[in-house]
Amino acid sequence: MTIAVEIQGLSKHYKNVEALSELTININKGEIFGLIGPNGAGKSTTLKILTTLLRPTSGYAKIYDMDVTENKEEIRKIISYLPEEAGTYKQLTGREYLQFMAEFFNDNGEPVEKIVERGVKLAGLAHRIDDRTKEYSKGMKRRLLIARTLMTRPKLAVMDEAASGLDVKHAYYVRGIIKDYVENMGVTVLLSSHNMLEVEHLCHRVALIDKGKLIEIGTPKELIQKYQAVNLEEVFIKATGTQPFELEEVE
Repeated sequence: MTIAVEIQGLSKHYKNVEALSELTININKGEIFGLIGPNGAGKSTTLKILTTLLRPTSGYAKIYDMDVTENKEEIRKIISYLPEEAGTYKQLTGREYLQFMAEFFNDNGEPVEKIVERGVKLAGLAHRIDDRTKEYSKGMKRRLLIARTLMTRPKLAVMDEAASGLDVKHAYYVRGIIKDYVENMGVTVLLSSHNMLEVEHLCHRVALIDKGKLIEIGTPKELIQKYQAVNLEEVFIKATGTQPFELEEVE
């Protein structure tokens, strides 16, 4: 099996803060892999290192055998990255936005028109694709951004909170896009999320990290069985020894 992402002993320090501590993970080609954990666990730091935006303090990370610190330009040609707070250009229509991004990120020589057509289908916005994005709801914008991330057929798509803040309908659509695209196109997806139940239903394998350290890794089913849990949320509570908040009695 081909390894798409190799992370070995990866650490990142910010002055007196250790954001990552000797993280070691392998992600297989064609896999949907989830990073789960609370705020400050090191998820976003890991994604930024893999997308060449941060340099690790120690250890290394490779994408298709290319080191993220030594082969930045080559790596950027085969990946796409969707940050949690990504936005669109408000004065452009959805189609114009996809056109602009296709021209900017097209590194494989594929006709831009074909990439845009693929993006339009992925977004699934029907006639609204020709409205300005400033008129879009949050869910519509996120669908457009997911389409932008996948339409160039990257070898690795990295997504930070892909369905963050979406209602049930839009979140369901976004998860469906990701799952279908991986199955049909062979793209590898690495995503982070606070929503452990969402990750449970979407990811082939997950890594649970807390305070910059790897706590557990495996398929959702394996982890649930190991901890005799109902779901991944309960796995996290048991694996980290976290005490859930107790409800105070209301008079």
